[in-house]
Amino acid sequence: MKYDLVISGPAVLPEGLVEDCWIAVSGGKIAAIGTGTPADAAQSHHVTNGVVIPGVIDGQTHACSAGGLLGIRSTTRSAIAGGVTTIVDMPYDNPNPLNSTERLTAKIAAIQEHAYSDVALYGTVLPGQTTEDIAPLIEGGIAAFKISTFESSPTRFPRIATDQIYSIFSALADTDIPLGVHNEDQEIVRSLIAKAKTEGRNGLAVHSESRPPAAELAATAQFLELGAAIGAHAHIVHLTTPRGYQLVDHYVADGFRATGELCVHYLWFDPETDGEVLGARMKVNPPIRPGLIEPLWREVLAGRVAFVSSDHSSWPIDNKFTPSIFDAGAGVPGLETLLPAFYTGAEQRGLDAAVLTVQQLCERPAKFFGLWPKKGAIRLGADADLAILSKRSQVWNSERAHDELRWSPFDGRAFSVTVSRCYLRGALAWDGEDVINVPGSGQYVPRGKTSWFEHK
Repeated sequence: MKYDLVISGPAVLPEGLVEDCWIAVSGGKIAAIGTGTPADAAQSHHVTNGVVIPGVIDGQTHACSAGGLLGIRSTTRSAIAGGVTTIVDMPYDNPNPLNSTERLTAKIAAIQEHAYSDVALYGTVLPGQTTEDIAPLIEGGIAAFKISTFESSPTRFPRIATDQIYSIFSALADTDIPLGVHNEDQEIVRSLIAKAKTEGRNGLAVHSESRPPAAELAATAQFLELGAAIGAHAHIVHLTTPRGYQLVDHYVADGFRATGELCVHYLWFDPETDGEVLGARMKVNPPIRPGLIEPLWREVLAGRVAFVSSDHSSWPIDNKFTPSIFDAGAGVPGLETLLPAFYTGAEQRGLDAAVLTVQQLCERPAKFFGLWPKKGAIRLGADADLAILSKRSQVWNSERAHDELRWSPFDGRAFSVTVSRCYLRGALAWDGEDVINVPGSGQYVPRGKTSWFEHK
């Protein structure tokens, strides 16, 4: 049999790294996997001094928070250049969040027109909205829901009150759909911001202090307890302290459905060493905290981190140029740095970087969002979404990025690997220099039937 494509070389399969591997593609799917002499194919590519991994699934992006649904175009183009073949996009679109089937239909249409990578979607529920709108969104393929305990915008990113959170959990309890939360206590944060402003303190150093771990953990604990009381899947979309992951783990040990996610910038930056240079360029919420890089890596190795994501934000750099840290936009770009940053960080610590990267950036998010086994692994029948990592070092320069933002807190950082190729369903989408697929190459990927937690 002659296949459409065969890629040969070291590859990370579900069982681990296979040095002398070949992967055959037919009809956009992985049709055969072997070792030794590669099978015959119309096209072939041999990897030297590198490794083949599944396409990355970035479980937290904000493609449409600044420019609306058109943001899907530049965000997914950047994803493909970063070896990310599927993004899971958050619902807080500009000007209206994804909280209805009408808005889901509109976003799917935008994906079909603009997307370079595949896209799965979060949905949300707005204040006062009936839970009757949840089931139709699930039927439409929504992979997860997200709400916030802190109001960043009264319309696009509102706070959901505790009684409504309880109702949403009740509506999701008999499903496999996670409810994610932006976990900060509003009263604590607003009072400390007001105090800092009164004292005339407005630099990056006060950012973490004004949004302390206590605010994050209080919101986290309440959310986890509400989910446990109802029996629903409670997911914390970003935890910044080891205490947070250990708290989640206590709920798991007690038999409840609870997970916590980590964003890659928490594994790289420290305000005490990077804050003077980066300033608001490293402002995210919850804040990057001092002295926690190594403790958070230990949480990854302990298995308490569900998966690692970018939390890519599509805000332009002008959003950061404000006299006060409190007025600067929160969030950083990250689709082209997620993969090399995580791999490099793991390698620097003497870890099995290739295998750990596949676990945290491919397999685990695929299982979490119900995309497994179609996505997240090099296995028979899966989509032929593949990224090739060259062991060629690079110094990141966001001027080369493909997201139209052209800025990054990772500028000037050295990575030990470079994404040299990316395939979406067997078609070459990134050749190491240019994105060569076109808008509309990506597809909407509805949630499948697999679940993070086993059914009782």
